[in-house]
Amino acid sequence: LYFGLGPADQPQQGVSEQVWREFLDREVTPRFPDGLSVLDVYGQWQDARQSGPERLRSKLLVIDYPDTPANRGKVEAIRAAWKQRTGDQSVLRVTQPADVSF
Repeated sequence: LYFGLGPADQPQQGVSEQVWREFLDREVTPRFPDGLSVLDVYGQWQDARQSGPERLRSKLLVIDYPDTPANRGKVEAIRAAWKQRTGDQSVLRVTQPADVSF
């Protein structure tokens, strides 16, 4: 999942690290307590009505989980919670099968 935090060139605007961690603790960790990874990333996108790309500070959340209806529902609940909290239009989800071994 890719979460936009705010403008890349204005780090004082948007979502702070503290707010992100609160969201992670409240919305994500209870749904996937077995573990996850968070990476700081930079992203950009351009709406058809914009003359240039919007550059964003972002978080990439990686969760390995069995593909079940219950787990897909948890992912959708996380996405909905972020959109409700921030007013963002979307949270990008990328889903792909993986062969995982510990």
